[in-house]
This record gives sequence, C-alpha cells and structure tokens, in this order.
Amino acid sequence: MILLDTDHLTVLKYLDSDRCRALSARLAEAKDDRIGTTIVNVEEQMRGWLGTIAREKHVERQVSAYQALFDLFDYFSRFSIGLFDSTAADRFRDLRTSRVRIGTMDLKIAAVALANDALLLTANRSDFEQVPGLRFENWLS
Repeated sequence: MILLDTDHLTVLKYLDSDRCRALSARLAEAKDDRIGTTIVNVEEQMRGWLGTIAREKHVERQVSAYQALFDLFDYFSRFSIGLFDSTAADRFRDLRTSRVRIGTMDLKIAAVALANDALLLTANRSDFEQVPGLRFENWLS
C-alpha cells in the first residue's frame, strides 16, 4: 500500500498542474499497490474546513466553505483510507515510549503506515526520518 501525506494529496487536487500529472503518472506505474491516505490526513483536512465554517459569522460566506467540505468527501472517496485502529494505536504508543519527537499527528500518520506496512509519500523528511522502520519517499522532487 502507498499512503499519501498532505503535501502529495494537495498536489493531486490541481489536475492541470505539471506536478499533478507527474505524480499521477508515477502512481499509475505502481498499479499493483493500493493508493491511499490515512484517516489522520482526512481529519486534518476536515478540521481545517470545519474551523473555517465555525469562524465565519456571515452565513453567506459559509456557503463556499461548506462546498469545500463537501468536495473534500468526494475527493477522499477516490482513495483507500488507512485507519488508526488498535494496531496503529499500539505502534503509536511504542513510538511515544521510544521518545520519537515529532508532532502527534505526524506520529499517528507514521503509526498507520507502519501498521499497514505501507510506503508513505511525504515531503516531510525531517520528521519522518526519525521514525524507526518507516518507509517513506518524496515523489514531488
């Protein structure tokens, strides 16, 4: 399984960009692998739009934020979603115990990738290289 971190997911949203075409082509070559993301990445994206909706006091201006939230569901329906299940929670706890010092959300993403024996596509090398046993690559460079 190949899991996409937020930076790679964002590139795929801009269909007419050269970066999107290049990444899409490379993903298509990995046809034997399921392409997905983590539920943690979904959560991060949802929190952003829910926060935008909550902060906007003018209902007319909430319309576009609600549309973006709706579009987000449509976008993520194209991907397999790696869950933060009990196996991932165990990996997360082990990483915390071993004092891996990265943000909680990134640590959860790493735990999901490890629990699924997945390759994580991310541009965030500095954080994820601290996670023992995590396979990750940057396909954007």
